[in-house]
Amino acid sequence: MSDQGANNKGELGLPFHEPSTAPPPETRTPPHTLRSEITAFIGEFIGTFMFLSLAFSGTQIALNAANTQQLTSSDTPAPDVGKLLYIAFAFGVSLAINVAIFAEISGGKFNPAVTTALFITGQIHWHRMVQTIIAQLLAAMAASGFVSALLPGPLIIATKLDPSITVTRGLFLEAFVTSMLVLTILMLDGGPSRPMYIGMSLFVAELCSVFFTGGSLNPARSFGPCVVVGFTTYHWIYWLGPLMGSCVASGAYWLIKYVQPERLEGNHGD
Repeated sequence: MSDQGANNKGELGLPFHEPSTAPPPETRTPPHTLRSEITAFIGEFIGTFMFLSLAFSGTQIALNAANTQQLTSSDTPAPDVGKLLYIAFAFGVSLAINVAIFAEISGGKFNPAVTTALFITGQIHWHRMVQTIIAQLLAAMAASGFVSALLPGPLIIATKLDPSITVTRGLFLEAFVTSMLVLTILMLDGGPSRPMYIGMSLFVAELCSVFFTGGSLNPARSFGPCVVVGFTTYHWIYWLGPLMGSCVASGAYWLIKYVQPERLEGNHGD
């Protein structure tokens, strides 16, 4: 067809397409990853700060109730169930709310043990794991300092072992309850109810552990307050225990994925 005929078709309103100057899809420049990493870092920092600040405030209030500053009453060494429920509820609900807010921004991890499990299972890269854990630790320190300055009295939210439990038992209790929390996160598909189930998982885990170990399940949760008030000689269990639990949950996840891979299709870390 002549050029004149092509031009006439264009003038008559018939389809006429200029050659595309855009590069083929495979040669187009991918989105800038630095921006996404910065966004994830900021989201993880703010989310962890909000989660721990609310949870720490609830714990500070519960431990200051009746001026006992402990999880037992003055009359009996038995656990004060009201305080245990208050602390567990503060942590569980705070986690659920902030996961719902920040899940689409940074993945809503807020916990080095969770971040490690997502790396082990191949759902995030090593650079996302490193910068996420740094954000979580910085946020934990900031939240501890914020609560210490905001609320009256000394900061009494540091995780400590109850005298009735040994360091070894405390280590394995932390590993066990953390494995349940991490497995909950790994096994659930995305959806509007996911934050609620994650919060409920932390709530149950806190009920089972807060009296004996302080209910850490999160190295950042224990690290932040210790920076403000000082470290215990057994602080290492609040790192090793949750990381052990993270590895156990990751192993269970891989086993289930191997046996029934279609069950876990669509699960994503962030």
